[in-house]
Amino acid sequence: MKAPRLGAAGLAAALLGALVAVTPASAAPDAPAADSTTTCVTDPATPKRQFRAMWISSVVNIDWPSKASQTAPDRVAAQQAEYRSLLDLAERLNHNAVVVQVRPTADAFWPSPHEPWSEFLTGVRGQDPGWDPLAFLVAEAHARNLEFHAWFNPYRVSMPAPSGAGADVTKLAPGHPAQQHPEWTFAYPPAGVAGSRLYYNPGIPEVREFVQTAMMDAVQRYDVDGVHFDDYFYPYPSGTWQVPDDATFAEFNRGFTDKADWRRDNINLLVREMGEKVKAAKPWVKFGVSPFGIWRNKTVDPLGSDTTGSQSYDIISADTRKWIKEEWIDYVVPQLYWYIGQYPAADYARLVPWWAEQVRGTRVQLYIGQADYKSGEPVYGPFWQNPRELSDHLTLNRSYPEVLGNVHFSAVQVRANRLGATDIYAAEHYSRPALVPAMPHLPRQPLLMPVVTGTQRQDDGVRLSWRQPADGVDPLGTATSYAIYRLDGTDLADRCDLADAAHLVDTVRARPDAATQTWVDTTAQPGQRYTYVVTALDRLANEGPASPPAFVR
Repeated sequence: MKAPRLGAAGLAAALLGALVAVTPASAAPDAPAADSTTTCVTDPATPKRQFRAMWISSVVNIDWPSKASQTAPDRVAAQQAEYRSLLDLAERLNHNAVVVQVRPTADAFWPSPHEPWSEFLTGVRGQDPGWDPLAFLVAEAHARNLEFHAWFNPYRVSMPAPSGAGADVTKLAPGHPAQQHPEWTFAYPPAGVAGSRLYYNPGIPEVREFVQTAMMDAVQRYDVDGVHFDDYFYPYPSGTWQVPDDATFAEFNRGFTDKADWRRDNINLLVREMGEKVKAAKPWVKFGVSPFGIWRNKTVDPLGSDTTGSQSYDIISADTRKWIKEEWIDYVVPQLYWYIGQYPAADYARLVPWWAEQVRGTRVQLYIGQADYKSGEPVYGPFWQNPRELSDHLTLNRSYPEVLGNVHFSAVQVRANRLGATDIYAAEHYSRPALVPAMPHLPRQPLLMPVVTGTQRQDDGVRLSWRQPADGVDPLGTATSYAIYRLDGTDLADRCDLADAAHLVDTVRARPDAATQTWVDTTAQPGQRYTYVVTALDRLANEGPASPPAFVR
């Protein structure tokens, strides 16, 4: 759907304004003007671009929907209200994305033709909830101009008994693919052992194709901005139990003689093929993975980190470094759930530079997974009783320009704000809005500058109105959202005024059904003079040139 266009006179004026660079403010804020040698001094506390998100986990109702909502008199209304409250939290914290788990256990939060409805919606495996949660989740996030990253777990089929189906295929939803193809699954640990659950077998090519098809159904049918995997590939080891895949290796080894190498290649194929399928269907959709925070220790591999903890390369067959170097993914979010200090197994201060080095020179972006769930919890030790620990993480990140953002685990823990830790890092690092980092390797088209058509003081602030010329007309791109900057006084904006988020007051989603876009600055002070400029952003947050300034006297 295209946004309504200006009439001929307005379009001509806008195009003329775009061609005549009358002030530095008409230059694209993300890039210096061609004839400018000025280096802008920016404030690291208010970066213009930074990925900020929280994980919203649905498995066993960790974050959303709550278990209590399943028995609410109006379950759908209760679950929708719960989700909106989490998005309200994201807005208050100046986040710009959410990562929402929509396929926690080989099930679906949408009417999938491949897999059953998730039990975490109704409390009953396979029960139709009577609405389309994924459509709602995406629409509500976009209404707040938050990117929506759909979080899928590729191979987990069940959770342990007694609350989950455990290793019993018959306790899955009726007609579950695992019931139709029990040979696709294995139990780990073995059935009868505490914690046993079912997994799809990553070594079976038909399984890999099936789980990709199931996940791609959501990508193709819904307007998601990203596809997200967490750290669950092969199961984490449990005691001395071995994954029961000897027969699979014998049948599908593809010439591998070492089972560990074969397992890693199985996961490599999943990641590479999934990325290719996402880009073939929707080139603008990002693909990211959130791995366990240690790839390998340098005592084992000289390319590894200065750590002594568990190695994802070996224990869950995840060669995350290879995915970065091969650029099979667009972003990586290592779960660095450790404190800064003398912790030889995994010191946060040692791991951040290691991950920064891995993405350096690649087009893969690095965000850091933060352990909000540990803050203020005595069981995790004295370092996590420091209310500044998480904020110190974000401060340390500033020393590494490769670190482009953070994702917090998880939403209810962010909201809990134990020790006031959320308040501290939000005030020190998320005080202003921020655009998500641009990904230059993904498709883009140039955008024209918006044309501000009116400014009006009213009781609740200043109402700004603008229109977007020739929106989506080849070779121009379509404006998905807008960034609004406000400067005190009525002077022309300098290009450096837009170099960080010091003057960024909001970002808003474009309304494609409205000829004129509007926004109200509720923080404007009566009698204060302001200068506003507006920029258009495409769905990948590429920013066009700034509008001519609009003055409020």
